Parts: sequence; C-alpha cells; structure tokens
Amino acid sequence: MYSVKEIYLTLQGEGAQTGRRAVFCRFSGCNLWSGREKDRADAVCQFCDTEFVGTDGPGGGRYKSPERLAKVCLEIWGAQNSEKPLVVLTGGEPMLQVDAALIEELHKAGFEIAIESNGTLPVPRSIDWICISPKSGADLVQISGDELKLVFPQSEISPADMAGLEFKNFLLQPMDSKARQVNTQAALHYCLEHPQWRLSLQTHKLIGIA
Repeated sequence: MYSVKEIYLTLQGEGAQTGRRAVFCRFSGCNLWSGREKDRADAVCQFCDTEFVGTDGPGGGRYKSPERLAKVCLEIWGAQNSEKPLVVLTGGEPMLQVDAALIEELHKAGFEIAIESNGTLPVPRSIDWICISPKSGADLVQISGDELKLVFPQSEISPADMAGLEFKNFLLQPMDSKARQVNTQAALHYCLEHPQWRLSLQTHKLIGIA
C-alpha cells in the first residue's frame, strides 16, 4: 500500500534538472516533521514549505499495488513522443514508502526515476537520479548521489561540511523565509567564492506553477 498526497504534471522547478517536464509523485508522511503546523516548532525540520499530509490532492490516494501507481503516473505523463518520461518521487520523505517493486514497475513503464530525499534513509542506486537535501539535526545516511541540494543557511550545516561527499552536482538553495532576499544574496556570494557550488532557485514559485 502506498499513501500518495498528489500526482501531477509540471516542470521541475529547482536543482540541476530545472525546466524539465516531469510527473511529480508526492508521498504522504515524513520522518522529520508531522506536517502539522502545531508540531513545527518541535520538528527536526522546521522550514518545510510543502503540504504532504493526507491523500486528498490531485491524483492522490492509497494505491494497493505498484502496478497501479506506475500506470497512473504514466497516464498523467500523457505525451507520446521520443522524450523519455521522468517521474520525481518526493514528499514528505519518499523513502519511507518507495520499494524495489515500485522502482521495477516505474522502469517497466518507461520512466527515468528521480527522487528527492532528506538523506536519512538509504536510497537504492536502481533509482536513476538521486537528489539529497540534508537537514540540520538529522543524521545523513545517504552520502552519495547525483545532486546534493542544500537549503541555505542552516544553523548546524555549512556547505563546507558537505563538500567532500560523493555527489556529481552541488547546489545551494536559499531558504524561503522572511529573510529570503538576504539568504539569496548570501548563497549567491558563497557560490561565487566556491565554484564547486551552483545556485538553485525555486523557479516554480517565481513563475507560479506547482
């Protein structure tokens, strides 16, 4: 059984694959925050900007089989052309639910599979694109992948702490808060001074898409 908040077609709004057409499959639940505002102050991750509670979003529901979930993702992708379809498994924390059976069915459906995880659980290399976004106060278990996307700044994590990990792409993403403009300038200057890092902006918010 897979509990899914929502499934929808969009353009990837952030990170190394910004602008790419993708089906987003957002799983319910997270191991760093309940998703309820009354719990935010005591959560490990207090800056999450995503709604992942319940199964009431578009395409959401409780899927009894990986075959059915993969079929719905393919139906939402829709386009029949030479472009390889991309599904982004996200949350919440998708690795609480993603398993080998689902990965196999998504590959059978023709998908390239990307995941966006907080890195507190191991991610199988059978997933094609592994994006990890570490969170201050949480143990980082997944220390390799395709993309490390660090929300910046965080009190107990600096980019220097992450620079030696085994990722192909290193991105700084300004924290979206009341200090967003200050955070953006700080991230920009850090990237200028440390060319290992690239700036990641949440372009979906800038242009008003999901």
